[in-house]
Amino acid sequence: MSRVLAEGEVILLVDKVGRRHRVRLKAGERHSLHSGLIPHDDLIGRQEGVVVTTQMGARLLAVRATFAEQVTGRRRQAQPIYPKDLGAILIAADLYPGARVLEAGTGTGALTLAALRAVGPQGEVISYEAREEFLEAAKRGIVDTLGELPPNLTLKLGDAYLGFEEREMDRVLLDLSEPWQAAPGAKAALRPGGILFAHCPNVSQVQRFFDCLRELRGFGMLEAFELLQRGWTVRGRSMRPSHRMVAHTGFLCFARRLADDDLFEPEGEGFR
Repeated sequence: MSRVLAEGEVILLVDKVGRRHRVRLKAGERHSLHSGLIPHDDLIGRQEGVVVTTQMGARLLAVRATFAEQVTGRRRQAQPIYPKDLGAILIAADLYPGARVLEAGTGTGALTLAALRAVGPQGEVISYEAREEFLEAAKRGIVDTLGELPPNLTLKLGDAYLGFEEREMDRVLLDLSEPWQAAPGAKAALRPGGILFAHCPNVSQVQRFFDCLRELRGFGMLEAFELLQRGWTVRGRSMRPSHRMVAHTGFLCFARRLADDDLFEPEGEGFR
């Protein structure tokens, strides 16, 4: 990535109170804010991180959007998995360079993009989505972020509850309203030792999903947790928790595929 901002790029203009304004740079155009106008030509060719000033004297920081900002800032039809959860999913599900990953529930494409970044160009991501309009929206979002649909990504219009064609996948990621219905297909698609993930908004879904895995057998090391993110304001000698926080967004559920149709679930809280 170039160090300078280029025409066609999507950037963020951040004002003094932290508001982020999403702008696609185009020569000759101007971006209008309540605090004044910023000519795009004042940004194109400048280094990322430059501070520019409107004709009314307001100062704005120009930076490229991070992956987390792209996920939360994009207009969407489906509820995304939040950045605080995406990082934990990638680590707990151990997505690694070269892995073959199957996803069900493309949604906004947030988890799809995160998986692509984790597996790298040598890996593969296959994603199923049952709703055509959601799949098209995800395609647009991925192209908007990456500039194209990468060759190692396959987007499929299909019902994950009916099963998957793929076999010997390293990881299966389920972001579905009823993940237990996709569990038999996930079991067939996963290789021994592979990891299954499911995102469940409420605890009753967690219980039903894990009960299903126990009935299916062939899974072990069942684990669920949630993440709460609270920011802090640090200004001079003033330090306090932020008034707002990203609290419960969902339970992250994981299980390992066993080599046989057995069940391995050691007793005791906090088993890893």
